[in-house]
Amino acid sequence: MALSIALSLISMGIVIYLTYSPGILEHLAPKRLPGIFIAIGVTFLKVYFFAAKIRFLADKTINWMASIRIALTWDFASAVTPSTIGGAPVATYAMTREGIKLGKSSAIVLYGVLLDQFWYALAVPILLIASIYYNVIPDEIGMVGNITMFLIYAGLLIYGALLAYGLLVNPKAMKRIIELVFRLPVLRKFADKVNAEADNLVDYSRELRQKPMSFVVKAFLLSTLSWLCRVALPVIVVLSLLPAHEILLILRSLAMNLAFLIIPTPGGSGGVEGLFAVFLGPLIDRSGFIGLAVFVWRIITYYISIGIGIIAMLWYVNTSVSSKLDEINKPKESAVDHGQN
Repeated sequence: MALSIALSLISMGIVIYLTYSPGILEHLAPKRLPGIFIAIGVTFLKVYFFAAKIRFLADKTINWMASIRIALTWDFASAVTPSTIGGAPVATYAMTREGIKLGKSSAIVLYGVLLDQFWYALAVPILLIASIYYNVIPDEIGMVGNITMFLIYAGLLIYGALLAYGLLVNPKAMKRIIELVFRLPVLRKFADKVNAEADNLVDYSRELRQKPMSFVVKAFLLSTLSWLCRVALPVIVVLSLLPAHEILLILRSLAMNLAFLIIPTPGGSGGVEGLFAVFLGPLIDRSGFIGLAVFVWRIITYYISIGIGIIAMLWYVNTSVSSKLDEINKPKESAVDHGQN
C-alpha cells in the first residue's frame, strides 16, 4: 500500500508540475463543480453494482452487507496489488470468511472475471468501429502505442476465450492444473484440502452451465453497469472542470480503462496517472486543468477506495482474530469446567 500510494503521489506531482499554470483556479466555473459530487455518487454506485453481482453469483446466500464488504475488499486489494493480478485472491478469502466454501468462492471469482472478459469482448469492437469516425487512440502515443493497444485487445479476447473454456466447457481441465500445481513439494501438505475444494469448483461450474440464459444476462448486466460507472468517472471529472468533446471523452476513457489492465505496478499507480494525461489531456482546452483533473479523479477513485477498503479489511481481520481467540479459550474453559466437576 505504501509503494502504491508513493507511486501515485510521485506521478501526480509530475503531471501537475508539467501542466500547472499560475492562476488556473480562477478559471474554474462554480456551476460545474457539483459534478464532482456526482462523480463521488457514481463511485458508490459502482460498488453497489459490484456487490450486487457478487451476491447474485452467490445465489443470494449472503446478505447485502456481506456482499458490500467483499466488493470493498476486492477494490482495496486491487488498489494495492499489481493490475495484472487484481484483488481476486483476497476476494476469494473474503468470501470464505462470509461462509462460502473455498471451491464455490473460487468459481464465483472466476465467473466474475469471465463476465468482465465478456465486457471487454464487447468493448473492443466498439472501440475499433468508433476508431473509423473518431481519433480514439491519441496521436501522442505513436505507432508503438497503437501496436500496444492492439495487443491488449487481442490478449483480452484470447484470455476471455481460454477462461470461458476452462470454467464453462471443461472445468475438469482446471482441476487437473490445480492438482498438478499442488504436487509441488512446498504445496503438497495442502493438496488434500485443495483437491476437495477443486471438486467443489467443478460442481459449481456444472451448476453455472445449467443456469438459464436469464441468469447469464442479469449477471452480465450487473457487471456491465459496474464497468460503465468506472468508464464514466474520468468523463464526469473532466466535465466538472470545463467543457470538452463528450463522445470522444467516453471513447478514450473506455480505451484508457482497458490499457490500465496491463500496468504491473500496485493499483496501476505511476502508470494510470500518465495514461489519464495522455488519453484525456489533449481533450482539455486549458492544459493547466490536466493535473487538477488527475488529482480529483485519483482522490475519488483510488484514495476513497483505499480508505473504505481498509475498514472492510479490518472487519475480516477482527473476526479472524476473535475466532482464533475463541479456539484458544475453549480448551481452557473446558478444563476449568472439568476441574469443578
